[in-house]
Amino acid sequence: MLSVHGPKRPVGDFSEPTVPTIDELDHCIIHALRIDGRAPFSRIAEVLGVSTQTVARRYGRLSSELSLRVVGVANPRQSSAGKWILRLTASPNTAQSVAYSLARRDDTTWVRLVSGGTEICFVMNSAAHHTLLFREIPRVANIAEVSAHRLLHNYLGGPTAWQGHTSALTKEQQEQLRRGLDSSDEADEPKRSSLTQADWQLLAALQNNGRISYTDLAAETGQSSSTITRRLAALQASGMLTFDVEISAEVYGITTQALLWMSVAPAHLNQVANTLIQHKELAFLASTTGPTNLVALVLCKSPSELHDYLADSLSMLDSIRMIETSPVQRTLKSCSPFLHSSPRRSDSA
Repeated sequence: MLSVHGPKRPVGDFSEPTVPTIDELDHCIIHALRIDGRAPFSRIAEVLGVSTQTVARRYGRLSSELSLRVVGVANPRQSSAGKWILRLTASPNTAQSVAYSLARRDDTTWVRLVSGGTEICFVMNSAAHHTLLFREIPRVANIAEVSAHRLLHNYLGGPTAWQGHTSALTKEQQEQLRRGLDSSDEADEPKRSSLTQADWQLLAALQNNGRISYTDLAAETGQSSSTITRRLAALQASGMLTFDVEISAEVYGITTQALLWMSVAPAHLNQVANTLIQHKELAFLASTTGPTNLVALVLCKSPSELHDYLADSLSMLDSIRMIETSPVQRTLKSCSPFLHSSPRRSDSA
């Protein structure tokens, strides 16, 4: 049930805690985890030319001080579950409370407060959005506007979509990590075109902690460690399972984020999208239903950089007929479940 009772925070208080500084080695470890979220610390250490203990210690600090999380994600291009992106407009106090309530749901991802804190933007699966729209939202007072947009096609997204995430390691180091992925033995695992109930049990555990040990996965799912090892390798190889790294964008110097809702002439939709995915500022791009047909997430180091991107890079694309810019004030939830405490520390070494 959607609730307006959230944590007690001052209305309009969207300040973030100071982000500790990280060095080049930290960036390299994060980049390595984006390539292979379950890579053993020993393999990352070998690629980076440092000790296993150093990688483990740095990972522990990133997890405790910066809330870094490696999470498993069912690839939206492969799974059959449709996604919707919803926008709710409300009073600041109501928006904040409802946003926290939405973040706690199992069927939502990427819950953000935008536009000065009076709008909530979030993603949810098609099976749940109808109940939310027609039963739960109408019961909440002070929600002034609601719109729902079906996500039709993802042009850009995932753990390595934003170019700022992928600049720490050399090409040779990236290849070394990918070879470790490609060498997984899944020859005996049967090919499946869809996710099974057992697969979804694995994904549920990996969403909480993508580096959970095989032993703990076996205990949670009731499958043997050998079965889990083979199945995870097959899911990754088929693209049904990917791993993402959640960490504040501020560690990369990003202070300004915005959602861009763009209206593009249908005949030029693919052409514009293929141009936009080359822009280093974009972390996400998808086509949608509704009055606008493209939505993007842009990451910039300052408001002036966002201005330059809008005024220069996007102004050159004549097929973009209209742009609505919604500044992101706070991201309450990314692709993993909303946690009130730190993730458990049963990481693979």
